[in-house]
Amino acid sequence: MALDAITDDVPAASLQDLTVSSLPIFKVERVQLQFSISSDFVAAQVANNVLILALSTGRILRIDLDSPGDIDDIDLPKKPQEIGLIRSMFLDPSASHLLITTTLGENYYLHTQSRQPKSLSRLKGVRIEAIAWNPSLPTASTREVLIGASDGNVYEVYIELSNEFYRREEKYIKTVYKVSDGPVTGLWVDTLPNRPDVRRVVIATETRLFHFTGRIGRPGQEGSGSIFTKLFETETPTVYEVTRDSRPVPSTLTVSPDPSEGFPVDGDESERSYAWLSAQGVLHGKLQTSAVSSNLGSDVFNNSRMLPRNKIPPSESANSRRKPTVDPIAGLLLTQWHVLCFVDGRIVALQRLDERIVYDQVVLEPDDTMLCLLSDQKKNTFWLLTTQEIFEIVVNDEDRDVWKIMLEAQKFNQASQYARTPSQKDAVATASGDFLINRKRYLEAASVYGKSSRSFEQVALTFIDHGEQDALRKYLLTKISTFKKTQVMQRIMIASWLVEIFMSKLNSLDDTITTKAQLIEGTNTAETKDELGGIRKEFQDFVNKSKADLDRKTTYDIISSHGREQELLAYATAIEDSTFVLSYWIQRERWQEALDVLKKQNEPEIFYRYSSVLMNHTATELVDILMRHPDLNPRKLIPALLNYNKDDAIPLAKNQAVRYLNYCINQLQSTDPAIHKTLISIYASHPSPSEAALLSYLSAQSLNAKPLYDTDFAFRLCIQHSRVQSAVHIYSSMGEYSSAVDLALKHNDIDLASSVADRPSDTDPAFRKRLWLAVAKKVINQQGVGSIKTALDFMKRCDLLRIEDLIPLFPDFVVIDDFKEEICAALESYSRSISALDGEMDASAATAESIKMDIKQLNNRYAIVEPGERCRVCELPLLSRQFFVFPSCQHGFHSDCLGRKVLEGSGLTVRARIRELQASIARGGRREREARELDALVAQQCILCGDYAIKLVEEPFVSEADDQNEWAL
Repeated sequence: MALDAITDDVPAASLQDLTVSSLPIFKVERVQLQFSISSDFVAAQVANNVLILALSTGRILRIDLDSPGDIDDIDLPKKPQEIGLIRSMFLDPSASHLLITTTLGENYYLHTQSRQPKSLSRLKGVRIEAIAWNPSLPTASTREVLIGASDGNVYEVYIELSNEFYRREEKYIKTVYKVSDGPVTGLWVDTLPNRPDVRRVVIATETRLFHFTGRIGRPGQEGSGSIFTKLFETETPTVYEVTRDSRPVPSTLTVSPDPSEGFPVDGDESERSYAWLSAQGVLHGKLQTSAVSSNLGSDVFNNSRMLPRNKIPPSESANSRRKPTVDPIAGLLLTQWHVLCFVDGRIVALQRLDERIVYDQVVLEPDDTMLCLLSDQKKNTFWLLTTQEIFEIVVNDEDRDVWKIMLEAQKFNQASQYARTPSQKDAVATASGDFLINRKRYLEAASVYGKSSRSFEQVALTFIDHGEQDALRKYLLTKISTFKKTQVMQRIMIASWLVEIFMSKLNSLDDTITTKAQLIEGTNTAETKDELGGIRKEFQDFVNKSKADLDRKTTYDIISSHGREQELLAYATAIEDSTFVLSYWIQRERWQEALDVLKKQNEPEIFYRYSSVLMNHTATELVDILMRHPDLNPRKLIPALLNYNKDDAIPLAKNQAVRYLNYCINQLQSTDPAIHKTLISIYASHPSPSEAALLSYLSAQSLNAKPLYDTDFAFRLCIQHSRVQSAVHIYSSMGEYSSAVDLALKHNDIDLASSVADRPSDTDPAFRKRLWLAVAKKVINQQGVGSIKTALDFMKRCDLLRIEDLIPLFPDFVVIDDFKEEICAALESYSRSISALDGEMDASAATAESIKMDIKQLNNRYAIVEPGERCRVCELPLLSRQFFVFPSCQHGFHSDCLGRKVLEGSGLTVRARIRELQASIARGGRREREARELDALVAQQCILCGDYAIKLVEEPFVSEADDQNEWAL
């Protein structure tokens, strides 16, 4: 927002209490060195936190201020008696390159990584007064630098450190310009943004200031030739000249340091400031980088101001009286916002913006002489040196009053930029708003007033009185953002007022468009329509941002009272009032928009409410959405599904209600009987003659232990809609095969009845035969030619039916000749069966006789026991006590040994019985019978050849009781 200056001044008295810090901006502190120096200082430089001191003895001290104890002590190659005292030094901003000049015209170069100054033979005899360093530093070499001499010549020099004995440090030196009015007192070179081949060169003398801007040359190789010659030969400088004073006065050119961290660098403040000390005073201004006209130098000088010498009050004498004469300015520095002048032992600081003196302090005693004023371009530090002492000029928060100066100058943007505290920002905003109101720039004032503490009522009435509804809207939009969340009432009131203002504006624009179109045909209303679209967009952004501050009922009432349906929709969408939004789109039959809203919902009631109407118009898309919400209760969607199926023309393959119900049954595993009933009802009532879908469902349900559908309900529907196959399937699933066959035969479906008759299990052939006879009777009773032949063919479908079963079913008048062959075939089959039975009886008789012979032979079996035979369990002589011998294998065991082994390997039942018999025999019971039973159990089979031996396969060959070492190899 560019603001023009006006003559009305902002009163400064009301701004004095808004200063942030009470500490002085400037403070001069004496630096206490950590070492003693026996000789005087003759020159000094500081850059990048490196302080370089030159002593009268020819020594040079290089001090790193980050670690002051680390000092490089450097000597010039020759003694001062040979080359003279060090007159001055020049240090580049990176503290990498140092030039040293002496009183006898000797010049030396010292690199930061070296401790041995190199003589610059080509510059011998040149009294250097100023240096303009290359803007591209730091580099290993100085690259192209400009040197101003006391004879008015400007040299271009390229210096590079060399360790070769015969190689000079300076690659080349060339005179590129000469001033005719005395020594060069200052030089500056910089580049312009986005123009790397353009340089600005500023040359200062005692009476003139030259400003060059132009392209530089491009030699084939870096350091091979001059780049500034082209600029000085082709460009004409812009010159600022002052009259020469009768007395010799100091002259210098200084430039402000790099912006410090946190310093705003937007716009003009990114440009450096310069100050030129001359006989008339200090000329200061901006080194502009973007010129309004083609002549950048003219713009720089035209926008600069001369600070006259008499602006600085004269010093006071010992008796506190002002001196009658004005002392010259002996030294000059620039900070970011101030001009520092050294005048007669005093440091005087003036604010560059309004040239007010903000600091005036005597620093040196009357007998002391200033050696130099120094500034560190990189670190923003400032130094004052005498021949014996070092002082640091400490800057504290120097931009604290910039906002105030900008405000007094009515530069409100800059004032707001530099205002720090809320009270300062408020003072700027209030003054800026008043300024804009006076200029009738209401829209701009609205934004500014919204951030100020100006009375809400006063501002609002101001806009209302001037009929500025747009400005009022903008003010309220800005103001509502300044209220805290806890100020609920204020936010709701402003937000509701804004809704009313928006609606009035929209209606006004609609009326304008309508009126223009009616009054003048062909009138271009594009601008008004664009404005209408912009206001609608602004309203939507407002409700999206401030929906928490809007009372729902009040907002609906306001918008409805203006008849703004589109804005109602925008508000409902912002507050996620899905019920309203869905109703809006459905009423306008905008089904896709309605579905887009429904996709974002998670409230089940919304789906239940609108599913009926959406199912009738966008069934596929709706079911897709429903299937993504397994949390819905399908029972509550049944009315919508049934309403959808009122249209009988929908094929079952494309029926979305069937699709959703199958999803509920198959995917969600729904057991709700209502879901199954609904699906059966849709299947059964569909006009399609095919029962494939219904049979598929019933077949799937029959796999369950208990069907999930109501069989009575399903059967009634099947009968009602003549779904015979499905009804027969239901009968069959219930095991009512007789009823199923009867139902199939009732509807003359022989194949269906035959399939049902074959379903009973083979364990009940008589029942199957009855079913098949019922089907055969239906086949035989059917009228028509060839019914006998058909019946005989039908008989072959079941292996249970015989011709004698079918004969009673034929009518009495049927001639036997019609199925004589079948009767003969049956008789032959019976004959073959009788012959087979005779053979089986003979084989059985032979088997019985063989068994009798084996029994007789068992009574005559014996075994020979040798005298030395041993028990196969205990290895003791077998004849020592009662024993058992198995004739088939000749294995012998003692009775007790065999009984023990049988007990170990028998099951629980046999083991219990053996022990029971042993206990009964021990008590003296019926010994003979029990003894025989016990012998039969114990001697049932050999323990080495029977089942007992097979069970021993699972036991290890070597038990834990055995000595395992015996088996070691």
